Parts: sequence; structure tokens; C-alpha cells
Amino acid sequence: MVDIIGKRFWFFLVSGVLILASIISLATVGLKPGIEFNSGSMLTVRFEAQVDYTQFNQEIAKLGYEDAIIQRTSTGDFLIRTHELTDEEKAQIETTLTAEFGRLSEAQFSSVSPQVAAETARNAAIAVIIAMVGILIYVTFAFRRMPGAFRYGTSAIVALVHDTLVTAGIFSVLGAILGWEINLMFITGILAIVGYSINNTIVVFDRIRENQTKGISTDFQNVVNSSVVQTLGRSLNTTITTLITVLALLLFVGATIQNFVVVLLIGLIVGTFDSVLVAPGLLVVWSKGEWGRFIGRRLVTSGEAKGV
Repeated sequence: MVDIIGKRFWFFLVSGVLILASIISLATVGLKPGIEFNSGSMLTVRFEAQVDYTQFNQEIAKLGYEDAIIQRTSTGDFLIRTHELTDEEKAQIETTLTAEFGRLSEAQFSSVSPQVAAETARNAAIAVIIAMVGILIYVTFAFRRMPGAFRYGTSAIVALVHDTLVTAGIFSVLGAILGWEINLMFITGILAIVGYSINNTIVVFDRIRENQTKGISTDFQNVVNSSVVQTLGRSLNTTITTLITVLALLLFVGATIQNFVVVLLIGLIVGTFDSVLVAPGLLVVWSKGEWGRFIGRRLVTSGEAKGV
């Protein structure tokens, strides 16, 4: 049998690198808030004639919106993101653009005040926190008859924090490169990843409980390793089939759910890695009390590398 759990510290090292890189990315690059979290207006217009992006951008600047963010969608529409517009300002923009580039139609318009944006950001944070606290309570209760039931709940939450943090970190890099902003679809994607990741983790944990009840081994590490190997195929098959569905959404639905789909793609891969290779390893480390030895060994290795 493949000894997956025996290599747990290597998997922890990979997770540590991903977490560190994500923290650095979030601290330096950050997540660019969309209109739902930062107030302002978003106007999408569609022209009958072909319009050059540079000329369009220049015309918006002439109107006094030099700080406006202009994006061209895959369908050829122009998306204008600027400060909160009044009805008069919106009408002036459309009138001027019509005079310059020909007849246009308004594909979409939304406006969010600073108060609503702040409330939305607060509610989104509360939703994520409540979800994680609820999962901690549920998992601890579900495994209450197992020795160290709280460890199962805590390990599951550590895995979820890992998944959300790494997903957000990778998205921040993509956002900086491609100019993406986070919106409510991003939060929806994060919550979906929380649910999907905990499902994968619970499948592994439940097999650990089943095998421990059967008494397949007196060594908890062997029980965990057997459980991971037994559920590995199921976890990979579920992830692959879900990825195919998500890719189909990205290809055929497009920009309207872009953030949701991208977050799912990242989170599915990171969450599967974490649920199968990291969360079970945390249970073993915790049950064996290995944290002190692991930290000490890493410190010694670091010192030898530096010639100490």
C-alpha cells in the first residue's frame, strides 16, 4: 500500500509555501474590490457600429472621467466603471457617446452607494465566518464518539482556512495580471469551495472512523493511511467530473460568472489536495504529538543549511 501519510510533512511543506505565497500576494497585490464592495456605478453599453477601444477611452476622459475603468467584453460591449453616477451624468455619457460613435444600447447599469458597499462587505465576511464556525460545531458533534472529536473539527477548519486563503491568493495574482475585481460571485465561489472542501474532508474522516471502529490496525497512522488510499479514487473522480462541469460553465456562460467559475477551478484543485493529503495528516500529527519534534527538526535543518 502507498504510504501517503508517511510523507505528511512534505505535504505540509507544500501547503506552507502556498500559504506564505498567498499571504505575500494578498499583502502586496491584494484583491481589487468590485462595485459591490467599493461603491460606484457600472455602465455597459453596446454599439451598432464597430468602435475603437482607444478612441472610446479618450472620449470618456474628455467627459471628465479620467479615473474610469474601461473594459471591453468578449461580445464587444464596453463596460465603464466609475464613481457613483447621477441620472443626469449617466444620460450625458450616453448622449455624448451616441453623438460620437453612433447609436448605442444600454446592456446593463448598476450603482452602489458607499453605505451599501460597506454593508455588503461586512455581510460577506460574516457569512464566511458563520459557515466555518457552523462546520466546526457540526464536525465535532458528528465525530463526538471518536477519541479527540474536537481534533476532527479543528483539522477540518484548518483545511478550509488553507483552501480559502490559497484560493484568494492565487486569484489576487490573476486579478493583478488580468484586471479582475472581486464581486458577490467571488464570495459565492468561496462559500461553494467551503462546502465542497468540507465534503471531501468528511468523506476521508468518515472512512477513518469506520476503519478505526473495525479495528483494522492498532496504529492510528496506518488506519488514516488506509482510509486515505481507499477514498483517493473517489475524491479524484469527483473532482475531475466537477472540473469538467465548471470548465463548461466558463466556456459557454462566460464573463457573467467569471469570478465564480475561476474561484471554483482554483478551489477544487487546492481543496482536493488539502482534503486528501493535508487534513488527515493533521490528525496523525496531533494524535502523535509530533508538532514539537517537527518544528525542532526543521529548525535544525535550517541551521545546518546556513552553516550554523
